[in-house]
Amino acid sequence: QVQLVESGGGLVQAGGSLRLSCAASGRTFSSSAMGWFRQAPGKDREFVAVINWSGDSTYYADSVKGRFTISRDNAQNTVYLQMNSLKPEDTAVYYCAGHTVRTITISFPRYWGQGTQVTVSS
Repeated sequence: QVQLVESGGGLVQAGGSLRLSCAASGRTFSSSAMGWFRQAPGKDREFVAVINWSGDSTYYADSVKGRFTISRDNAQNTVYLQMNSLKPEDTAVYYCAGHTVRTITISFPRYWGQGTQVTVSS
């Protein structure tokens, strides 16, 4: 069983930055791809970013490419999402995603965190 706990959300002005963290429990973290999804009010949950098990391969949604960076620290069982140049349209609940595969995937994961709210004001 894997448990994921996000932190780092909040309110920020457009153009600002936030860093989300996701602390994972479970022995499979370091051998699994991890990712982030988000869901804005009235919209479907969408893929944001993913990182492979070793951290040397990443993939981003076009809407965040060049502004967001995903990384991981396997020693700390933590995955991060650094969000820069935030826009009002980035406002959403952000969910940490725990996959059961080692490689990049944009599929919905096996495990979800509880979500953390990110609000970007204009």
